Amino acid sequence: MKKLFLLIILSGIVLSCDKKDDDLYGNYQIARPLKVSLAEFKSEVDIIAPMPINESGKIYAYEDYIFVNDKYRGIHIIDNANPKIPKKIGFIKIVGNVDISVKNDYLYADSLMDLIVLDISDIQNIKTINRLENVLRDNVIWPLEADFVEYEDIDYSTEILVGWETVTERRLKSEFEERGRGWGFAEFANTADASVGQGGSLARFKIVDDYLYAVDSHNINVFDISNLGDPVDLDDVYAGFDIETIFNRGQHLFLGSMRGMYIYDISSPATPTFVSEFQHGTACDPVVVDDNYAYVTLRGGNGCGATESGLFIIDISDITTPRLEKTYSMDEPYGLGIKDEKLFVCDGTSGLKVYDKSNIKKLRRLNHFKNIVTFDVIPTEDNLLMVGDGILYQYRYRNNNINLISRLELN
Repeated sequence: MKKLFLLIILSGIVLSCDKKDDDLYGNYQIARPLKVSLAEFKSEVDIIAPMPINESGKIYAYEDYIFVNDKYRGIHIIDNANPKIPKKIGFIKIVGNVDISVKNDYLYADSLMDLIVLDISDIQNIKTINRLENVLRDNVIWPLEADFVEYEDIDYSTEILVGWETVTERRLKSEFEERGRGWGFAEFANTADASVGQGGSLARFKIVDDYLYAVDSHNINVFDISNLGDPVDLDDVYAGFDIETIFNRGQHLFLGSMRGMYIYDISSPATPTFVSEFQHGTACDPVVVDDNYAYVTLRGGNGCGATESGLFIIDISDITTPRLEKTYSMDEPYGLGIKDEKLFVCDGTSGLKVYDKSNIKKLRRLNHFKNIVTFDVIPTEDNLLMVGDGILYQYRYRNNNINLISRLELN
């Protein structure tokens, strides 16, 4: 009886300690710098055999191929001639890479502040044909979604910052509150040009005719690519703070940022000019656009500053005065895409949500694919491509529904 009484007391102490820990501690996202030697950064781009993905990033579709970014490491090449049986066929090793765009078999990729041009006309014999140095000057994006950013000393004479590694750790809530006081940081492309590929809504590269537009945290970097193998670096256009994504419709660029959506006119393509903006507070967001509306997902509950997540639909029928038309609650949305009257939203761990957007004031849900982690989508003419948590999914459009046709593990 005494032993039982003692066990009850000890159990109470343990439970009390656990509750106390829950009161004092929480789970937080910790970002730490990733760095490489200057020698490795300047080394030649390498084409190697398929390998497991480390952290799946953005996707890009071009002809019979899908390119999946492996954050800060390079690009996985997938042969998608048969969407039911996609095959990994190679990996392009590019230090610090997060974005690509393709036109007429010329692939443009960032390597931190450098722009690299690859000839992919023979996918089995990819060649580097150009490297423009120091043309993407603010290209290392701050890890906005991290709760803590831990700096390490970097010897800039021998090392270079390529990105950030984010992990979940338990930290004192009081430490998080103190950090908050001193934080200080507040494509889908339905192109008619078959020579240009399609990126997702999280893309920061966009090719329009003979120009490549690449956004960094502050600028639109403009390149004349009329000579595809020899881009000309033109004057940058300052666009504000915390620019994250770019989308094109007609003669306009739509930039998604932490603070809002910015619209630029490219009727004079070498010199984009500001038209208007829509301010939505502070949140992480991409944007896609149809004839009359811009669709923006805002993700809160992270270092971007917002507390709530949602889908914002903005009336752009008057491009000079965008105005909010309707909002819908979401859980943790990332990329999104549109195809005819369908709207696709990657809602993080809440899965893929598909809506009929013919009446934007009353979206009708057509499908909800649960129990998957979703990041970004590309609606192509025939199929929907989606990436999330190291898996590439492909769906086939079926009237008002879409059906899964393949699932490729990238790990």
